[in-house]
Amino acid sequence: MKDIDSAGLDCLAALADERSFERAAQLLSVTQSAVSQRLRSLEAQLGQLLVVRSRPLRLTEAGKVLLRFARQLQALRTDAARELGSRVASNETIAIAVNADSLATWVLPALNEIVQAGLKEGFGLELVVDDQDFTHDWLRQGEVLGCVSTVRKALRGCRVEPLGVMPYVAVASPAFMQARLPEGLNAGNFSSAPFLVFNRKDDVQSQWVAKAFGLRAPRLQLRYLPSSEGYVKAVCLGWGIGVASELQVRPLIASGQLQALHSEVSVDVALYWHQWKLQSELAAAPTRVALLDQIGLALAAGARLALTEA
Repeated sequence: MKDIDSAGLDCLAALADERSFERAAQLLSVTQSAVSQRLRSLEAQLGQLLVVRSRPLRLTEAGKVLLRFARQLQALRTDAARELGSRVASNETIAIAVNADSLATWVLPALNEIVQAGLKEGFGLELVVDDQDFTHDWLRQGEVLGCVSTVRKALRGCRVEPLGVMPYVAVASPAFMQARLPEGLNAGNFSSAPFLVFNRKDDVQSQWVAKAFGLRAPRLQLRYLPSSEGYVKAVCLGWGIGVASELQVRPLIASGQLQALHSEVSVDVALYWHQWKLQSELAAAPTRVALLDQIGLALAAGARLALTEA
């Protein structure tokens, strides 16, 4: 691995980000033929196909393995540039994956200081959003260097830290309840009420109903709305019942815009921070914390303020 050309690795990372040769060339400020040449050289050196030339293009399993190395190398290069007082290259970013509800509540304040530093020093922070049960896939595939996930076990070469618990509660607008469920939500009528769902990966609504009424695999009427903020707004407008982060709907319950249903029932989602272990002599100095470690520390501090203890 020590003989692999860093320009080829940058090319692979750009292709993974942009999913096309043309956009990757624009990102790297080189010609499209240069991107193709660097990729062919990298593939020839390794003796393996790294990219499937489809539209959009995709990485092979070997490409995903090498992408993890490319991401880590970029992060180490960013740390070295910051330690030496040099401005980081404009296309250098640290990518992490987070769940939408964390992004809508506590993640942005937690990362604000790091982002502000990045504006001055030149590095970027990219946030990839997915369901909390699937952000770990982005880490495993090498697309990101860290993730907020419900997965407890660390990948080989990674470390994991518990962040806390995010409770999810069922809520609806008073007008919706008066019009559709004047007798309240119960085991006899939940199947006729529409439940709002973030996306097809989201099953917290089924978990809540199963816990509230002692059922296994309840069948619900589902309405999909893939926006954390839009989801809560739709519940306020009376589109259906939502099972949302208590942190996000707490002020709306307090103001009377939403009412909690069976407030004694919650689905408690434990969150963990995963990140690759990066070795850097420069970042190992006692007075220096690597950027990825800074991100992890900032998220842990933010989570302590926002989440409940496990």
